[in-house]
Amino acid sequence: MEQQGMAFHETIDLHEMVNLKTLCVLKSKLMQGVCFDSDLKAMLNKDVELSVRQLNELLQLYKGGRTF
Repeated sequence: MEQQGMAFHETIDLHEMVNLKTLCVLKSKLMQGVCFDSDLKAMLNKDVELSVRQLNELLQLYKGGRTF
């Protein structure tokens, strides 16, 4: 018997991960505005790009309703 969708605890865990990655993007974007070191800005930009990619992957789990 195949389970459809995610269990409640899986949905909550996914929601927490989306919240964490969203906060990571916001913090890195804000820090880019006050950072004057080009290397640090590049690292922050790379973090934003990676976090956005990871957020898109997490959001696909929401849409697909797949189980972890």
